[in-house]
Amino acid sequence: MGMYEPIKGGEDDFETRNRNSLMRIDNGDVESAIQISNTNNACTVIMNKEVEEKDPLVLSPSNSNKHHHHHRHNQPPQQQRQQQRQPRLVSLDVFRGLTVALMILVDDVGGLVPAINHSPWNGLTLADLVMPFFLFIVGVALGLTYKKLSCRTSATKKATLRALKLLLVGIVLQGGFFHGINNLTYGVDIRLMRLMGVLQRIALAYIVAAACEIWLKGEDDTGTKLLALKKYRFQWVVVLVLSVIYLSLLYGLYVPDWEYQIPVETSSSAPKIFSVKCGTRGNTGPACNAVGMIDRKVLGIRHLYLKPVYARTKQCSINSPDYGPLPSDAPSWCQAPFDPEGILSSVMAITTCLVGLHYGHIIVHFKDHWDRILHWTIVSSCLVVLGLGLDFFGMHINKALYTFSYMCVTGGAAGLLFTAIYVMVDVCGFRRVNMVFEWMGKHALMIYVLAACNVLPVMLQGFYWKQPQNNILSLIGIGK
Repeated sequence: MGMYEPIKGGEDDFETRNRNSLMRIDNGDVESAIQISNTNNACTVIMNKEVEEKDPLVLSPSNSNKHHHHHRHNQPPQQQRQQQRQPRLVSLDVFRGLTVALMILVDDVGGLVPAINHSPWNGLTLADLVMPFFLFIVGVALGLTYKKLSCRTSATKKATLRALKLLLVGIVLQGGFFHGINNLTYGVDIRLMRLMGVLQRIALAYIVAAACEIWLKGEDDTGTKLLALKKYRFQWVVVLVLSVIYLSLLYGLYVPDWEYQIPVETSSSAPKIFSVKCGTRGNTGPACNAVGMIDRKVLGIRHLYLKPVYARTKQCSINSPDYGPLPSDAPSWCQAPFDPEGILSSVMAITTCLVGLHYGHIIVHFKDHWDRILHWTIVSSCLVVLGLGLDFFGMHINKALYTFSYMCVTGGAAGLLFTAIYVMVDVCGFRRVNMVFEWMGKHALMIYVLAACNVLPVMLQGFYWKQPQNNILSLIGIGK
């Protein structure tokens, strides 16, 4: 996916339910579980419980923090049982589950309905919201997970280990080892292995945001609620620095001419070599942008994504906005590799995660849910307006480059959607209608691995009768 941040509900035994999870990750503490009751059609919210982190994409309840564990032993058993039974904040799960469902929708239907597929270059579609939504929710979760810390060094080690695990899973799943449902072979030439990807980007954003939350915040909460947010001012300095670095490199780096080659599989002749003329600075088109140049120089062009999104532009496809044959006058760069989760674009992706982190801080410091809703709505609306304004004045919304305007619009959209889900689920208690999304949110990583990365289809295709073509997927019309 053009993977994409990053809470468990209620009364179940979470430790037992997650014992067979794909990735086992240590726990941290979070505040704000809620119990909802409806009286005279009003929404009554009783707040303050604990939750913990399971992985960068999913949070679960805490039973391991030493401080709180010791505190619970000093409480009467009846009070402990009451605390364990109180449902927690579930809007994070629902938001994450909705994002997973959106990811599956655009992956499976996007090829049939190009209008919801990723924008060929500039612009914003439904599919372009998936990655920022994941990063945003990872940031929100981190703001809760590291609310209180007993040891910064230990927390940093655990966060680093989680990020490395996620990075490794991403390389294995998206590096080319699983070739897809039309090819039963396994393995990849390391010289051609894709290094970046959705999970890799989430891992990078996670470790940077976690480090900011662990090390770059004040110790004490003083003054009013708004003054309490001053403890995070150095995190906003990081946001400013990352934004300046990104904009400076995108618009300041000189992009020279470059070339690439495509192997000719049907003959023994030498690969075709294509030359791309650039010699420009500040270009944000598909061929001559600094994002692609940095990836080609640092990662190597052979380690980039081989099916670039700009292959669906009118210049490169007669079926645009869908993939199709090249027009007769197609420019030379149409078949060049380009990674939508590259190095420079990931800098702004990290910023989206830090924006989500601020929303988590609001949960920590604003106990009244109407205060939270007001603050979230104001911040989200300002981001959307800023992003649209920048797009109007020429800084185009572009997912492939992860432009500053794209970060603002998608971050604001994530904030508005999260606010709406919070009102519906945690304030008004409409939880039953969202049970499917809640379940998907609790198992986001597993669903992503099995569905979005084609692991489940490849496993099903591996069992066949006499001939590889006689497999389960072929029986239902998939992979023919």
